[in-house]
Amino acid sequence: MAENYELQTEKLAELEKMSQQGAIDLFYGDETHLCSESYVPYGWQFTDEKICCLTDKSYKFNCLGFINRQIRVCWQVTEQNIDTQFVMEFLEKFSFDIKRTTFVVLDNARIHKAKAMRKRIPYWQNRELFLFFLPHYSPHLNLAETLWRILKGKWIKPQDYISKDNLFYATDRALANVGKILFVNFKDHAA
Repeated sequence: MAENYELQTEKLAELEKMSQQGAIDLFYGDETHLCSESYVPYGWQFTDEKICCLTDKSYKFNCLGFINRQIRVCWQVTEQNIDTQFVMEFLEKFSFDIKRTTFVVLDNARIHKAKAMRKRIPYWQNRELFLFFLPHYSPHLNLAETLWRILKGKWIKPQDYISKDNLFYATDRALANVGKILFVNFKDHAA
């Protein structure tokens, strides 16, 4: 397991170097979900104080996104479950938009390694789109995890959770502004 981790991180470092030299495009991909239970990574209150987060009835939606170190983001927010078919359709559309050899880094989720995905890989490779799978249990190597953490913890405000429509709009608006007025600093990221 440790050997595979070292080998995969070396390969990822090579891809990062090729990307910095402009030889390839390198994106990191992942899924996340947002729901009526607001994201509160930390906080404090007085001992006798009650805290209340008002929300609509329970709801949830999902987001699939790719990001690179140049802060270019491709995403889709949806109410449907993100399954293998959803990821394949997203990759299919993405494969027609790339301008040069492109790698997408993914984790080892079952939906990423399903038989249907493996069957589609040669078609994407013919379009110069390649998938690179991270070592198991290494979310710290995936830049997309940083994007989701900042999206939920900084860009989406508590008032955005007041309704499903507000949260959906706030999520879509934030992702549309990444690289324009919202930025992610990957300088100290492990990958």
